[in-house]
Amino acid sequence: MYLRTTQRKNKNGTTVRYVQLAHNRRVGGTTQAEVVHNFGREDHLDTDGLRRLVASINRYLGEDGADTTAPAAGGGLEVTGSRPLGAVWLLQGLWRQLEIDQALKKILGARRFRTDVERVLFALVANRAIAPASKLSAAEWAGRDAVIPALEAMDEDQAYRAMDLLVEADAQAEVQEAVFFAVANLLNLEVDLLFFDTTNTYFERDEPDAGETPFRTYGKSKDHRDDLPQITIGLAVTKEGVPVRCWVWPNAVAFTGPGHGSRRQSPVWVGEYAGRSAAWCRTGSCGASR
Repeated sequence: MYLRTTQRKNKNGTTVRYVQLAHNRRVGGTTQAEVVHNFGREDHLDTDGLRRLVASINRYLGEDGADTTAPAAGGGLEVTGSRPLGAVWLLQGLWRQLEIDQALKKILGARRFRTDVERVLFALVANRAIAPASKLSAAEWAGRDAVIPALEAMDEDQAYRAMDLLVEADAQAEVQEAVFFAVANLLNLEVDLLFFDTTNTYFERDEPDAGETPFRTYGKSKDHRDDLPQITIGLAVTKEGVPVRCWVWPNAVAFTGPGHGSRRQSPVWVGEYAGRSAAWCRTGSCGASR
């Protein structure tokens, strides 16, 4: 069966078209169209009724997903692409609950950038949490594989510039402080005892940094790469394992504790939250320092 139209010309020269449901029958060796149902004049056609009929037929055929509200021909939507949002949306909610966005805007000040630095930094954090990759791959991920609200796309250079700006603007660890207080209040942390440890990592480069106070220097490598420049990384956590603050020092600096004389100060705001000085315990050793 099929839909067909017939037409009739009026005396005044106008043409009227009719819509019919028909099927072909073979009569005497020839095929003839037999009208099963007349839908009436085309200009008075009940198109909604036709759509309901189509929907009923689709349901009978098990094709309930068909779009019965779309026009009969043309005018439909074409899907050109899709990207997941759920995990990023969840992380953005946590990002805002911890007020990291506000802390970043505070340290970056009134300076205007061609790219939203806070959004780029969020994209890097989201990538690290969802699909860890290099900065180049993270930029491609943010623009092609995920939806970052208020960030259409980014490139590798913007990622590195955003991190440089963060290091330059947050020399006093204000963002870490803001995140600490938000997490401490949210989780009701106990910070009377903090655990601290260090590790180091190396850089694939031929020479260490030059100058009077080089940062990447030769030293003892835990990865057995004493031939490459190193840095030392320190991390303090609570008894529950929640990070409090991290530090980075030149690898040549002899370590004696979190406040061992480097330009990175120990987090006094931990004591402010606890109401007293926190005890430090160096993991992997028998001693502790205050």
